[in-house]
Amino acid sequence: MIIASILTLYVASIINPDFEAIPSYKDTGLASILDIDLGNILSTKSEPVKKNTYISPVISPKSAIAVDNDTGAILYEKNANEKLPIASITKLMTILVILEENNLSDIVTVSANASSVGGSTMFLKTGEKIAVENLIYGALIGSSNDAAVALAEYNAGSTSAFVDKMNKKAKNLELTNTHFSTPNGLGDVDNYSSAKDLSVLAQQVYKNKFIKHAAELKDIEVLSLDGSVTHKIKTTNELLGGYLNVKGLKTGTTDAAGQCLVTIAENDEGHEITTVLLHSPDRFTEAKVLIDWVFRAFNW
Repeated sequence: MIIASILTLYVASIINPDFEAIPSYKDTGLASILDIDLGNILSTKSEPVKKNTYISPVISPKSAIAVDNDTGAILYEKNANEKLPIASITKLMTILVILEENNLSDIVTVSANASSVGGSTMFLKTGEKIAVENLIYGALIGSSNDAAVALAEYNAGSTSAFVDKMNKKAKNLELTNTHFSTPNGLGDVDNYSSAKDLSVLAQQVYKNKFIKHAAELKDIEVLSLDGSVTHKIKTTNELLGGYLNVKGLKTGTTDAAGQCLVTIAENDEGHEITTVLLHSPDRFTEAKVLIDWVFRAFNW
């Protein structure tokens, strides 16, 4: 009844800015009510509602979570706060720090240290000059370890100094089960997070328009500043372009971490969810099962 009355006053005030429903309302208890931000009340989004007929999906990662991006509602979870190694999912934090502190057009000179990094790489050359934008393509799409190190060194002068920034950002985001020791996830020593923390990190990164664009690319060619070096980058995410509307976001695999996957997906009504699977026996299949289950089991 009170909400209905407030909405009536709100609509009347929009139609006639000089409208004053109760001349002496400021002298009454209505003052505090009418000072409420009614725009926020009207725009409040409801959490998805689960259908009773759907039981939990059959998947077997060590840890997992599915979150509604609009409301933050947890739609599925399994050991979501457990601290686990996260392999190249680490690069999401590297990218986030870079996006906040550097410009996409900044030019990086690749060090010998960065170009010598092993594992998945975009084959950067020592002394090569290349834009931050192209290095982010490498780190996000191709999960390139050399790109992550080059970005870290450019930003902070050394990987250790950059890792300090990563951990500071994790603290600011209240990622209480997260700690970084590397900008690319190699080694896994004291480098861990949880499914719940990673869902928060992923949504933070995905707010960036450039990331929304880059995360959906299956492949791309990028050039060094002078055009003398071409880097062909291919996605590590097998879910892109499938029957589910998967829009990214990051893969990760090491012996210690197993198969890891963070995914942003959208249903037919335009609602987005974030899913995280850590130490999965088959990350792409299990992610499809989880995403499909969420979109079938919940009404928005």
